[in-house]
Amino acid sequence: MDGQKNKRRISIVTGTHGDELEGQYVCYLLNRKIKEESEKLNGIVDVYPALNPMGIDTITRGIPGFDLDMNRTFPGSKDGAVTEQVAYDIVRDLLGSDLVIDIHASNIFLTEMPQARISEETANSLLSFAENLNIDLIWIHAAATVLRSTLAHSLNSQNTKTIVVEMGVGMRITKRYGEQLVEGIFNVMKQLDIWQGEAERLKKPIVCKDEVDFINAPVSGVFLPCVTHLTKVEKGQPIGDILEPLTGNILSRLYARQAGTVFTLREYPIVDEGSLIARILIEGGRNA
Repeated sequence: MDGQKNKRRISIVTGTHGDELEGQYVCYLLNRKIKEESEKLNGIVDVYPALNPMGIDTITRGIPGFDLDMNRTFPGSKDGAVTEQVAYDIVRDLLGSDLVIDIHASNIFLTEMPQARISEETANSLLSFAENLNIDLIWIHAAATVLRSTLAHSLNSQNTKTIVVEMGVGMRITKRYGEQLVEGIFNVMKQLDIWQGEAERLKKPIVCKDEVDFINAPVSGVFLPCVTHLTKVEKGQPIGDILEPLTGNILSRLYARQAGTVFTLREYPIVDEGSLIARILIEGGRNA
């Protein structure tokens, strides 16, 4: 046990939301390769595949029976309700990791490209790791009040570096995304001197801050896209239509307000007024 104390540690966390399954495949691939090449491991890899096991078992985003989003309960409380105690113990267990990678999928409504999301206040300490994760995009966002109750914020505020990765779509596994991220995790493990096997940086991610345009539904109806995920679009190019099945009318045609790349796209076709339809990474607003 004493020999383990001086070894570097990376923690891979997923399953916080029961309808996000992309991380399950990542954990499988990661564990399989470590077992096959265990002689190359030079540190500690802790894998947490299901922080919310009841949610996964019941296909429920939150914690069943409590109607709670688990990622809004951190850092928890030692003397609080059951859910708060669970959150508290999770944080205690992860503290001290050299790096935590908190893997999420999108929800069932949207598809996301593989991306890291980090706050402006943690960018200096996390950017070098995020750049080696073999992802397509690093989104540096302004701190928001709601983020202060997430696992990532709770750990970062206690000096445990944590990166949030989001990719794919809810209730599905996108194999190519999982395989892409696992390559990146081994690359970061090599960066941390935890892995002595072959690993290389395969992608140079786009780094963006506020260069994102949000397209929301102006009316309720059925959304039918005319672009695909990761499509490059020009200003004024149609994104899709919102239809009315009863009358056969097009209620609204949505257009790109800026040239760029569609990195988030509506997956579930039924939309309400205000529903997020797409996010476009604005061309020319990228930082290399």
